[in-house]
Parts: sequence; C-alpha cells; structure tokens
Amino acid sequence: MEQAASRTITIVGGGSAGWMTALYLNKVFNDGVRNYQLRVIESPDIGIIGVGESTVHSVRFFLAAMGLDEQEMLREVHGALKLGILFRNWMKPVDGKTHEYFHPFEHQRLGAGLDINSLWFAAGRQHSERYDEGASLSAALMAAAHAPKGPGSRPYQGVVPYGYHIDATLMARFLRRKAVEAGVEHIEATVEQVRVANGEIAAVETTAGEFTSDFFIDCTGFRGMLIDALREDNWESFETALPCNRAVAIQRELEPGEAPKPYTRSTALSNGWAWQIDLVNRQGTGYVYDGARLSRDEAEQELRDFLGPQSEVLKCNHLSMKVGCRREFWVGNCVSIGLAGGFIEPLESTGLHLINLGAGLLATHQPERVVSQSIRDSYNRLMVGFYQDLKQFIVLHYCLSNRDDSEFWRAAPATVEEVPWLKSQLEIWRHKVCEFHDLAGSFSTTFSDENYRYILYGMQHYPEVRAQVEATQAEQVFGELARRQEQALQQTSPHGDYLRQLNL
Repeated sequence: MEQAASRTITIVGGGSAGWMTALYLNKVFNDGVRNYQLRVIESPDIGIIGVGESTVHSVRFFLAAMGLDEQEMLREVHGALKLGILFRNWMKPVDGKTHEYFHPFEHQRLGAGLDINSLWFAAGRQHSERYDEGASLSAALMAAAHAPKGPGSRPYQGVVPYGYHIDATLMARFLRRKAVEAGVEHIEATVEQVRVANGEIAAVETTAGEFTSDFFIDCTGFRGMLIDALREDNWESFETALPCNRAVAIQRELEPGEAPKPYTRSTALSNGWAWQIDLVNRQGTGYVYDGARLSRDEAEQELRDFLGPQSEVLKCNHLSMKVGCRREFWVGNCVSIGLAGGFIEPLESTGLHLINLGAGLLATHQPERVVSQSIRDSYNRLMVGFYQDLKQFIVLHYCLSNRDDSEFWRAAPATVEEVPWLKSQLEIWRHKVCEFHDLAGSFSTTFSDENYRYILYGMQHYPEVRAQVEATQAEQVFGELARRQEQALQQTSPHGDYLRQLNL
C-alpha cells in the first residue's frame, strides 16, 4: 500500500460497532493510498453485549463490499441463514389457534393489472391463508425448513434475500482479525479518562498511555464515554413508545439431531417477547421485557417456563438497555456509532444495520480534523431520522395487538400516540393498501412499504379493497406464485444439509 501523510482516526471500543466501522473506513479511505491512520482501542476487561445474534438482509452487502468470504464468515461465527422472522402470539388466539405470521425480506411482483397486494384482498384470500403465504417465496421455504440457497448458489446470493444468525462475540473477533490484517492498528487498553478542550476530545488516557487523534469514534456501547464528555442532555428516550428496556438472555444446546431453523422466532409473552435464534452449535434465546412491570427473577422464570426443561442451559445474562438515540451523534471531533449512538429494541434485528449506516454516512461526510457545522448537522439530521423511522416501525408491531391479558398489552395500542404520522396513516390504511408512495421521502433505510404490509396484514389490519377481479386473473397470478414457490424449493437445500456442506 502506498504511504501518504496520514491523519489519525481513533475508535474507542471494539465489538461489532468498532470493528465494522474500522473495516469500512479503512476500505473507503485507505484502499491503495493510506490517507488515515486507523486505530481501535479495545479494553480486554470490558466484554461486548453479545446478545443481538440475528441480522437483516442488508448486512450481506456490507460483508460483500468488504471483500469478506461468506463461507469463512459462517464457519467462524457458527452461523446459519435467516429467511425472516416468525411472529407468534402477538394477538389473541382465534378458535384456540395461536396467532402467527411471517415477516420475510422479499416481495413478489406478478402479472399485470392490480398489484398483488390489492389482488390478494380482491380475491378474498385473507380468509384462507396468511398474507406472507400469498405474497412471498420465503414463507414456503420457511415452512419446509429450506435455506435460501442451494449447492450452486453464489456468495451472498440466494433465491430470496436473506440475513444471518451469528454468534455476536465470534463475529466481533472475526471482524477484528480481518481489520487488523487490512492494516488497522489494534491497541488493548482500558480508557481511564477522556480529556476535553474547546468542545472537542483532546486525548484519551488509557492503561497503555495517552492517545491524541484528529478524529474520535465512540463505540463504547451504552456507556458513551466520549460523546457524553462533550455534551450533556444529549439523549432522546423512546421508552414511552417502546417500554421494553430489560432483557434476560439464555444460551442453550440444540436438541440432539435438531437442525437449526432458518428463521428467527419472536413469541409474545406477558410483558414483552422472547426470541429464539438457532446457530449450528446452540440456540440463543432471550426475553425482552418492560422492567417497570417485571422483575429480573420473574422475567427469567417466565423465559425458562416458556423454553421448557428439554435443553441444557449454557449461559444466562441480564441486561439493562437504553432505548432511544442521541440528539447529536456528531459533536466536535467525535461521532458515536452503535450502542453509544442509540438503541432500538432488537425485535427486527437492526443492530448491525445501524452500525453500517453510521459508518457509511460518516465516510460520505468526511471525518476531517476541521469540519463545518453544516456537515455535522447533516449527519445528525440523517441519523436521528433513521432511528426515528425504526422506532415507528417497531411501534407498528405493538400498537395493533388486541391482547388484553396483562396491563402491558392493554397499554400497547396507546404507544401509537408517540408517533403521530403512523397513527394517521393507520386510519388511511383501513381504506387502501399500504404502497410505496405512502413512505416515499421518509428516512426508511431497510423497511419499505413491502415490510410494512407484512406487519399490517400479519396483525390483521386489513384495508377495505372494493376492486373487482376476474377469477381467472387471480388464478393466473397466484398459480404463478405457487409455481415459483415450487421452483424455489427445488433450487434450494434443507437448511441443515446446506450448513453441513459448508462443514459447519
């Protein structure tokens, strides 16, 4: 690599946030010519949160852009593939049957005339099948426990978009190794003091000495050590809209002979919801709950009762979570990325996605030693918008519930009052399908009208569609979907078989 007079960027904190950011900035700024000296100061004494073990599909694009080998990554992080999320028990049972729906990453466009969403309602198919079953290939793959890929699939490509199930600790180690191999400096030290001068970080004092830098990135998690040193009153809480601020996480063994499921499961419990995420060697589970309504011991017991006694517990952790985001992510010469910048409860697996957004946006805004306030304002406006957009999407899952078996669920519909645009739009969506134009111009980064429809119609928030449709048109379109589903099943492997082919 050609050497050049370098400026210094110091990332404080490792984990996925620190190492994803280091990899990204190194790839963008140091490819061929070293424009920046990049270092990551990582404490050997402070562990990572390591709970979010599921991703959205856009993480594939980050890994591919970094030139990382997908199969190598999967092997090192004990990974599996993810078609989407199966939601269970988020509404009252009907005729004794537990409510469930599937949220995949894809949507099919078929035929001419009416869009498939309007056609689905016009044909009355909501009376005989779930929306995801009638509008996607992923639901058929999920039901058959198939991977989105087959033996001949190219890296990062499948018959449908897909995400991953990963061991978060192993992912951070994998990213660290790749970043160091690419030239990022790794310093093992614990920050003891942050020195501020003239509204900027002057230096960080650590157990390995003092470090100055042209620019600092705060990846210290919920502690936000650097960004908090620069500005007080810099946190916008989302807890009135999203009150689940605690979690208990359990790692347990898979049952003997049990193949990892190619989807995340999210089951609503008394005061929140439980996740189940299968890796090749174990299952990650947990209960995200409202700490004002449930104690740690009560939450752990409810989770253990839900999981049952069949599998051996390997590890159990309790976590407190700050739900919200910074009012300013970029202050002075410091940007906060990852949990230091904000946190949306992990219902839709957006943690790594938000890190990718923060790092990518920083690259386009050029982290120079001296920047104009307009650049900081632009970064802050966009990042706040991204978090607010995701808050709204998560509220959508709760506010449509009709459960009334606990005070938590009786209060859930009122959370929509915290997002006025969504409240007004829900009324509109009683009379028309949700479509692209409804969300155009928003801060949406990964969840579009397609994703909104899966939640709306999965939660039975149906529009009154009065369009007339000939039976033959519906038969043609949904017959074509059935053919595509069968073709997808033929082109893909059972999930367990695919993972074994990778020696996982």
